[in-house]
Amino acid sequence: MKKPGPRPYVVMISEVTVDGKLTLRRGVSSKIIMSRMDEEAERYLHRERAASDAIMVGCNTIKIDDSILTVRSVEGENPIRVIPCSRGDLPLNSNVLRRDAPTIIAVSSLAPDENIERIRGLGAEVWVCGSDRVDLVLLLSMLYEKGVRRLMLEGGPTLAWEMIKNQLIDEIKLIHMPFVVGGRDTPSLIGGEGVGRIDNVIDVELERYFLCGKHLITEYRLKYPKI
Repeated sequence: MKKPGPRPYVVMISEVTVDGKLTLRRGVSSKIIMSRMDEEAERYLHRERAASDAIMVGCNTIKIDDSILTVRSVEGENPIRVIPCSRGDLPLNSNVLRRDAPTIIAVSSLAPDENIERIRGLGAEVWVCGSDRVDLVLLLSMLYEKGVRRLMLEGGPTLAWEMIKNQLIDEIKLIHMPFVVGGRDTPSLIGGEGVGRIDNVIDVELERYFLCGKHLITEYRLKYPKI
């Protein structure tokens, strides 16, 4: 793990079912679950977006959900959209490539030049951050240099694991969906290879909890071991 330099404060926010799931099953959009979110919780989510300088989701989440990542339910400025996508192979009709908000696509040196040029042709910035995959430590450092001080992370589970593995998430805020979906392969909040041993778990401290409409909101601060 690389020791992080100056970087934005990172808040991960996600909806999660009572049994810890993000979707109905693997490969299915999380928007289906989010459609059951009430207006008060949706305003909470969008207030968090409006309070952030940038918002980040993984490339696979964009391919499945076609997220928009703008502020809509409250007044506020759209954050910069940041999408790590090592090969720059986002569908060119993706909502994040519309010109309704500034967008940065972070790629690796393996991204084909034609992919980069097509994305730039749609008005998004392309940053090369890493050799064979996006270097998240470098990306956050570059975002800090651009003036991003608060970054909101909205998923998915693979990106969340890579962020947490590198001690890049400061808080996790969960919007609990009051139902159960089950499924042994259904994606949960954090993916990746996991910590493996109980000695390696990442402790969290519950900072706040409250009802927001019909949803329980829980907010945690992460407590990493010192590097």
